Amino acid sequence: MPVPSIIFPADPLNPRRPDPHFAWEARLLRELGGEHHLVDHDALLAGLAGEAVRRVPPGSGPLWYRGWMLPSARYAEFAAALTVRGGNLLTTAPGYAAAHELPGWYGVFEGATPPSVWIPSTGTAAPGPQELAEAAARLGGSGPAIVKDYVKSRKHEWYEACYVPELADLAAVGRVVGRFVELQGEFLVGGVVLRRYEEFERTGCAAGGEPDGANGPDGLAVEARVWWLDGRPVLVGPHPDTPHQQVRPDLTEVPALVRRLGCRFVTTDLASRADGSGWRVVEVGDGQVSDLPHGIDASGLLASLIAS
Repeated sequence: MPVPSIIFPADPLNPRRPDPHFAWEARLLRELGGEHHLVDHDALLAGLAGEAVRRVPPGSGPLWYRGWMLPSARYAEFAAALTVRGGNLLTTAPGYAAAHELPGWYGVFEGATPPSVWIPSTGTAAPGPQELAEAAARLGGSGPAIVKDYVKSRKHEWYEACYVPELADLAAVGRVVGRFVELQGEFLVGGVVLRRYEEFERTGCAAGGEPDGANGPDGLAVEARVWWLDGRPVLVGPHPDTPHQQVRPDLTEVPALVRRLGCRFVTTDLASRADGSGWRVVEVGDGQVSDLPHGIDASGLLASLIAS
């Protein structure tokens, strides 16, 4: 069986080298005996997938990607362009979308993650009052909530574009959602999501809120990020927002959910409820575009990828 290689984004200023953010992963990969290739991320975002992959050698075989997030449609173009060159991304385009966007994974993790509803959008206009009222009602109609899109929130604009103190206050819901959509602009992914706000254990530092309500204005939630390959946890570490907070999450229920999702390489972010009632899955992500915290030993993760 051919050994998989890993594709990293190229440095925009020196396209023969990996992007500085991923250079340490590329160095570690070489030390492990692995091989990497480079892709032009800006060209991918521009819809020029064929141009973006021109530095990937023909006949490159099985491939993983470790890089910046891509819209699902751009990832599908990326995969198709590599196929033309004899490469094969080991995360399929449908698999990427399922792990990367909340509607793709929520049905599997429902009950283990904060309750959520969403309003699909094909443009950059905010949902109307009736749509928001119906969505709030589906979420229970009262209590606090978080606003995000299928992938991201505006966590640093907590009160302005992220946190809704009371869903019954539909004017406030409309105001926060409208501001969120305005700030996201062309980067809005999929539509608007309302998630039930849940209180989690926090650090003492002042910070904005984590994308799915894991945080509040008084500090960052203490989260663990778990990396899964073929249903097996290959790395358990801190979340990149709190790289020095070492936690031991309870993974009792999570492996079965990850296996049911059916995506080969994913991450789960977990946080412990402040009332001591257990751990919750805050976020699921595609492992190819999930960030690694600074200082973590990723050798086991990368070795697992090239051995898969």
